[in-house]
Amino acid sequence: MSGNLTIKDIAKYCGVGVATVSRAINDDPGINAATKERILKVVKEFHYIPNNSARNLKMTESNTIALVVRGIDNIFFQSMFDQFQQETQEKGYDFLLHSVGDNEDVVKATVELVKEKRLKGVVVLGGQMERPEEKLDRLGVPYVLCTVAHTMYAPQPACNCVAIDDEIESRKAVEYLIQKGHRRIAIVTGREDDLAVGGQRLMGYRKALEAAGIPEDPELIGYMKRSITEFTPENGYAVTKELLEKTDFTALYCISDLTAIGAYKAIAEAGKKIPEDISVLGFDGISLGKFLVPSLSSVKQPKEQLIHSCVELLAKAIDGEKQTRQLTYSAELLERDSVKDYSLDR
Repeated sequence: MSGNLTIKDIAKYCGVGVATVSRAINDDPGINAATKERILKVVKEFHYIPNNSARNLKMTESNTIALVVRGIDNIFFQSMFDQFQQETQEKGYDFLLHSVGDNEDVVKATVELVKEKRLKGVVVLGGQMERPEEKLDRLGVPYVLCTVAHTMYAPQPACNCVAIDDEIESRKAVEYLIQKGHRRIAIVTGREDDLAVGGQRLMGYRKALEAAGIPEDPELIGYMKRSITEFTPENGYAVTKELLEKTDFTALYCISDLTAIGAYKAIAEAGKKIPEDISVLGFDGISLGKFLVPSLSSVKQPKEQLIHSCVELLAKAIDGEKQTRQLTYSAELLERDSVKDYSLDR
């Protein structure tokens, strides 16, 4: 580097964001010590002299990234918080966790948060939003959506977002059960009018049955109750109990691990055993599943990749990158002990 260096030159050379260089120069106590040492070494080596007015401006600005969560009680989301904080801080930013209630307007709440905290950027985790870029561009700061659902018939978001394909991963889950010799496969899915996560995972279930030549039986479809919080053991228990009372099946596919936990209780109360009488397959891959008896087979969401991509996309956007990306990752099937293999009997 030569000539009149700018803070962007220093940032590029060190492989960090402009904000991180500013924090190192201003002796911010929250910055990683090794990162700070590396930056200051480069500053000294190239005799970089920061502009005093720029320094003063930076000192009055917040250097915080907020994780705005819809569904903070969700165990799957809770398992992501530590990594979000770690990766955010490794990029040289402070981390703020903010919960949005089920009845709150996530856009309005986030706009107010950005103004109050003078945020550098935002990650929105969970919830549902149609055409999010039309609503969130008013934030005035970069943002990324993480596993934010949209209805099956809405266009793909045009903003930075990361997620899995719920329909495809759900289809793969049911195909796994079919490969294990199951044909009477029940499902605990979202509410009947759910066209987002629940609707997409139900569509995957239907497409897997159709591809295998298995007729769809409406009695095998259990919709979550409106009177009970969605994606909870309580809802899984209530829906599974109804399914058991009205029809027979050899496998139960629950579109979340938490509903599968409730299903375990309903199956036990019916005098049946897992997997000898009924196999159970969950979705999300939460760590709690391995402590159930028998341990729960599940579709594991790639949360590490989702988090890493979110932070990377946001950091690039904060540094001025205009191109947006829509990243979709594949899930992983965790084969544990809750699915019986009937294929060897045929």
